[in-house]
Amino acid sequence: MGILILIGRVLFSVLFLVSAYGHFTKWKMMAGYAAGKGVRAAGFWVPFTGVQIAVGALMVALGLWPDLGALILFVFLVPVPILMHAFWTESDARKRAMEKVQFFKDLALAGAALVVFAAFAALGSDLNPAITGPLFNFR
Repeated sequence: MGILILIGRVLFSVLFLVSAYGHFTKWKMMAGYAAGKGVRAAGFWVPFTGVQIAVGALMVALGLWPDLGALILFVFLVPVPILMHAFWTESDARKRAMEKVQFFKDLALAGAALVVFAAFAALGSDLNPAITGPLFNFR
């Protein structure tokens, strides 16, 4: 069972690591996009959230306080769909459809991050292999 959990943690984290890489290598473009969506201080928030998702994803993938890592990802994923993918504001049908997909993808990822958080906080070391146990304990 442990190997399946490890594989799942790594696969879950890959999306965030790729996204973090983009936050660092294409930060000007991403900051321009975020500013166009009405995000204030986008030049600050893009690299900040890049660090946030990189740290959270690495913590989950490596099993280094994976519950905290999942919570960090959840905190990132809650405002992003509302700020960046407000499909209800789009008048163009294609853009609305694209933003709607992104909105619900981010909500689904937020739900998955919350499940990972809860699983580690509740089951702790039973979800090995991991470098450390969870930081939170809901047993």
